Amino acid sequence: MFARVLPDQAAGKILDYRVPEAMSSKIAVGSRVKIPVRTRLLAGTVIELLDACEFTSVKDITDLMDERPMIRPALLELAYWMADYYCCPLETAVCSVLPVAVRDGRVTAKKQNTVRLAREFTESELEKIAIRAPRQADALRVLIDAGKPLAVTKAANLSGVSEAVFRTLEKHGFVAIEASVVARNPHAEQYVSGAELTLNTEQEAAMKVVVEEMTNPSRPILLFGVTGSGKTEIYLRAIRHSLDAGKTALVLVPEIALTPQTVERFKSRFADIQDRIAVLHSHLSEGERHDEWHKIHTGHARVVIGARSSIFAPVENPGVIIIDEEHESSYKQDEAPRYNARDMAVLRASREKAAVILGSATPSLESWHNAQSGKYRLVRLNQRVDDKSMPVVRVVDLRRPARNDPGGGILSKPLREAIEGRIQKGEQTILFLNRRGFSTSMICEACGHVCECNNCSVSLTYHRAAERLVCHICGHNQRAPKSCPKCSDPRIRHAGTGTQKVEEALQRIFPKARIARMDADSMTRKEAYRETLGAFKEGRIDILVGTQMIAKGLHFPNVTLVGIVNADLGLHIPDFRAGERTFQLLTQVAGRAGRGEMEGEVYVQTFTPFSPSIQFARHHDFEGFMEQEMEFRRSFGYPPFGKMAMITLRGTMLERVEFSAITLSRKLKAAAPEGILVGEGVPAPLEKAKTYYRFQVSLRGSSSMRLARLARGVLDALPMPEDVFVAVDIDPLHLM
Repeated sequence: MFARVLPDQAAGKILDYRVPEAMSSKIAVGSRVKIPVRTRLLAGTVIELLDACEFTSVKDITDLMDERPMIRPALLELAYWMADYYCCPLETAVCSVLPVAVRDGRVTAKKQNTVRLAREFTESELEKIAIRAPRQADALRVLIDAGKPLAVTKAANLSGVSEAVFRTLEKHGFVAIEASVVARNPHAEQYVSGAELTLNTEQEAAMKVVVEEMTNPSRPILLFGVTGSGKTEIYLRAIRHSLDAGKTALVLVPEIALTPQTVERFKSRFADIQDRIAVLHSHLSEGERHDEWHKIHTGHARVVIGARSSIFAPVENPGVIIIDEEHESSYKQDEAPRYNARDMAVLRASREKAAVILGSATPSLESWHNAQSGKYRLVRLNQRVDDKSMPVVRVVDLRRPARNDPGGGILSKPLREAIEGRIQKGEQTILFLNRRGFSTSMICEACGHVCECNNCSVSLTYHRAAERLVCHICGHNQRAPKSCPKCSDPRIRHAGTGTQKVEEALQRIFPKARIARMDADSMTRKEAYRETLGAFKEGRIDILVGTQMIAKGLHFPNVTLVGIVNADLGLHIPDFRAGERTFQLLTQVAGRAGRGEMEGEVYVQTFTPFSPSIQFARHHDFEGFMEQEMEFRRSFGYPPFGKMAMITLRGTMLERVEFSAITLSRKLKAAAPEGILVGEGVPAPLEKAKTYYRFQVSLRGSSSMRLARLARGVLDALPMPEDVFVAVDIDPLHLM
């Protein structure tokens, strides 16, 4: 028998190997193996088994890395499709299906020594042992009371003896000490069982459609429900229906929304099978990720909750795949393969005959268009549960700031008064600003010099606590200057506002309020996110300030006020999706208010109060916004009325990158069939990042696959300079 193997570092090569006799009964397509490649031993994936080989001199496979195939055939097929569609090497697509912690074999199962009784003991025997060796008797009594094996360290602590005592008992034949595998469970807490909630009329109708699709899958479901309308309850019931049918369930949530609250909600509902729920996300250690993945791979886990890459979790026989907040850009991978987990979920569900639910209060234009055209089934939840009203949204025009403003121009008078009122009533406030740091730049009042990053074409952000300037693109940081680096004038000041500055203003205006900040700077510890949200839930925090990690997915009934400090951030960037993203973010943030018994209120501070994104969000008018945005997209042929690809070239030599981009554009235009528009080779909006100059060439047409094949064909035939790197992004979400 022979095997066709794709090495992890294949450079596009697929190699044939002989399967040793000892492995022939265990090896299969999807098995991970160790293979000799020249003088190195590499890991690879078996992609085909052969009865014969055309080569005469074939090396043997060195080792089989796992008893069972590590990649299921269905996932291997997805990898093939992904490589073709997203224009990336096959080995890159295959590697993305397996987490690094599993793929390279460096992380193994955690083992610990456990101790158990080797036989039963009578009370008289224990008394005799106690006379001769009282500590040994204490140790035996702990094991008898436990009634099960214990970790040696735990048994020693409980009995108040050293571990050496158990070694002595082992020599006497009284106990047995064995090495056993211990699961590294990142969410090992025991959750109290949560009861099903009573469905309202809209939820009942939605659940009926979900059950129909799960019984006979035909089309993806777009679950369009306003914030607080009970979409999560639909997800939970769909999962229970899948489990009752003997199937599994896969739930994807945006990374920023993968909070302890999400895990708690799911584990509480399925308290009867808590240990059969697996959680996958980027905050896990390599060991935890390894154990959670193997819990899924062995079939022990029946429900998987995770972020983007969890779409490749090796669950068998999924009955339902759920994508919560399906519009989120965090589902899009920003390095090869540049897949969108939402689209991969739809593809995987269709291939594995599972129902797929895409849920959002602000669906993407692509999904909304698919629902309007009948490609998706549209299910609506128009009312909040228990008929709670949507929060009142008030727009504050920042173009006319009050003189001598004690809020320093950060918090308007109406917002300050609203916060004061909530503090007096014992209610909570969330303030949102999608920009961390103290101020967005340092500028000299004398000569106008702005402190910029030498590696990127952006200004440095001032972080007051550390007195440093930090680049949020490449991470470069330097000490904040006391005077202008260009003209030496001491009148260098901070401009713009970040979350640190908002926090400082709040502490000055409301000295007695309990204030916390959640952003990438303050949430560096693994447990910081969980602890802060726990304190907020328990009412130990009055005002929570944060970036978009607090914008979505959180349910706190005592939050009655949400303040959006600057709604204009992201609205005026050169990207046709800027308006859509702003509308979605404002709607989602506003949805955190008024989820309990008390009515909610939202203050939106803006310099562009008449922007459609802000006005439609103010009136909770999703369909009105969609109608206007669709017309704009249709007139220019932007998605969803056309497809896009973006080719980005980067390198450290500006002239070489520019020349390569212009040459690539010319070659693409010459090869492009009718109906495909090729843009010029132009500087990217973010022209320099991490020392690299960046140029872009855009492609537009009616079919993404045609764009991908055009790009691949031209790039394969066009030699690029060694120091110019090319990235192809099919269906890009960001054009920066």
